[in-house]
Amino acid sequence: MDFKLTSKYRPTGDQPQAIRELTEGLQRGDRAQVLLGVTGSGKTFTVANVIAAVNRPTLILSHNKTLAAQLYEEMRGFFPENAVEYYVSYYDYYQPEAYLPHSDTYIEKDLSINEEIDKLRLSAVSSLLSGRKDVGVVSSVSCIYGMGGPTAMAESVIKLHKGQTLARNMLLRRLVDALYVRNDIDLQRGNFRVKGDTVDIFMAYSDNVVRVTFWDDEIDSIEEVDALTYHRMATFEDYQIYPANLFVTSKEQQALAIHHIQDDLVKQIDFFNEMGDPIRAQRIKERVEYDMEMIKELGHCSGIENYSRYFDGREAGQKPYCLLDFFPDDYLMVIDESHVSVPQINAMYGGDRARKTNLVEYGFRLPAAFDNRPLRFDEFQQMVHQVIYVSATPADFELNEAEGVVVEQLIRPTGLLDPEIEVRPSENQIDDLMDEILTRVHRNERVLTTTLTKRMAEELTEYLLNNGVRTNYIHSDVATLDRVKIMSDFRAGVFDVLVGVNLLREGLDLPEVSLVAIIDADKEGFLRSHRALTQTAGRAARNVNGKVIMYADTITESMQKTIDETNRRRTIQMRYNAEHGITPQQIVKEIKGDLVKPSAEATAPSYGNAYIEPESSRMVADPVMRTMTPDELRTSIAESTRLMNEAARRLDFLQAAQYRDEVLRLQDLLAQREGSTM
Repeated sequence: MDFKLTSKYRPTGDQPQAIRELTEGLQRGDRAQVLLGVTGSGKTFTVANVIAAVNRPTLILSHNKTLAAQLYEEMRGFFPENAVEYYVSYYDYYQPEAYLPHSDTYIEKDLSINEEIDKLRLSAVSSLLSGRKDVGVVSSVSCIYGMGGPTAMAESVIKLHKGQTLARNMLLRRLVDALYVRNDIDLQRGNFRVKGDTVDIFMAYSDNVVRVTFWDDEIDSIEEVDALTYHRMATFEDYQIYPANLFVTSKEQQALAIHHIQDDLVKQIDFFNEMGDPIRAQRIKERVEYDMEMIKELGHCSGIENYSRYFDGREAGQKPYCLLDFFPDDYLMVIDESHVSVPQINAMYGGDRARKTNLVEYGFRLPAAFDNRPLRFDEFQQMVHQVIYVSATPADFELNEAEGVVVEQLIRPTGLLDPEIEVRPSENQIDDLMDEILTRVHRNERVLTTTLTKRMAEELTEYLLNNGVRTNYIHSDVATLDRVKIMSDFRAGVFDVLVGVNLLREGLDLPEVSLVAIIDADKEGFLRSHRALTQTAGRAARNVNGKVIMYADTITESMQKTIDETNRRRTIQMRYNAEHGITPQQIVKEIKGDLVKPSAEATAPSYGNAYIEPESSRMVADPVMRTMTPDELRTSIAESTRLMNEAARRLDFLQAAQYRDEVLRLQDLLAQREGSTM
């Protein structure tokens, strides 16, 4: 099928030009292009139009799960008839294996897998294996992490057709080889059930149950049935069943893998003995022999990914297989917020390598563990066919890759202008800021203030509170649950000023903010670079009264670049508004996605995180809850865990994170209760 774009909107402003230039660049074979799009200009709609125009399988890469989920929902809306897939980390919680030599502490791997996201990952791979051209995958950086190879996956696909001669037991064996599990009592995703001549298979990558009915050794019918009622939904002449796991291998390869593991174990034991360290030699011997026994008996073991090289048949140091291997050679990659995503991709390998170095050196893992890794950046670059970098502030790397050619999208359909920027002296800056805040409070608008350090954020918050200004702060030490609640209350007007550090740069959509105040704007560095200042200023770009005040004694090069670029964008938008008779329209955005509604009663000033918390947070501090028995606490933990999983299935990761933090708080309370009774 071809990509079919469905939307009630039509390209406006400079979107048609951006779509045309990007499409022409792809058609003439440009390897890299940059789409410089301001906040609110409809960059996602532009990308969707380009995908429809070039009609190629596309990977859209985002730097975190939440933004990836938003892009996924938007793309599904644009392409409802096509295979739009979602591929992110399937861990609700993940504590990697590690060893800390200075304290002789071994940390065992701990994780919680989200079954719904696992299904979506399998669905993405299945769509790519099917050979469809209308596949769009929205992914986080999980796409550069190791998985089973495309050849092994393709060989595990079970192709069926009506009238095919195939013994029933042969189908069952092939299902087991594709990592489906027989379960004749409780059919769940990734299971199959046998009743006489009928085999029901619950697909691992969808909500469908496939019923294959035999007449002797011939397939008589292939049907999809409802997973609850088992009523027939559709019949098929042909059907393909894709593997139930992203790591599949043959029995022959498994036997060969165990042989190679044994050889490398002997080498590592000899290495430690030659070093004069029998403790490490004994440690690696016991751990690997136990793992090999588990693999022989069960087909898997804890930490089996550390042996992936043996199962893939790769040499030491060879690039692992990843999602990018499943795309055809002519695929298109789109990297959203590239100024953040590209550095994140670049950093993945180093962090993974550093953690595993201790595990290998101290005898917890074989050196083959190094080959269970994300791609190095040079390997990632080699797998890029054609790429569009999307950002309001593209970095030098992206600009160099595109050889300086930038496609601009600076016009907002709403007519909103980039905020006016004013530079004021640092002397008496807090008094001046106070006057500006009171003006915004009178108009029921919000103020963002950014400082250089956490300490400054807290002290400024305390000062404003002491002067009757409803204020709160947010920085990296604030828990996820509290952070999201703070943002919700801020938008709802529970307090008027939010003070922060780096978290105020990207990813905050706050239409109520009309003023962004930047303290110490002339202190050059990461937080006051041209791109950081531009991103910070952009937080006021969704309000018709948007304004930015930079408090500084000198105008640095970064400040001047930000001012010049902002003024240039304002001029373009004003010219467009005048030519088309557009009056800027204030964006109105519903406050949603929160665990509870904003606290209407939280009107009194408070310091730090001492605001009225959501019901779930108050629960832990509630004296009644503190009298609960351990069993009652366990019940509450189970309920919060269930709600967390439901939120994750809806792809509402902010709400899932809220419930996760609540689970952690309840677990702490349970640990205290159980500790006090020992």
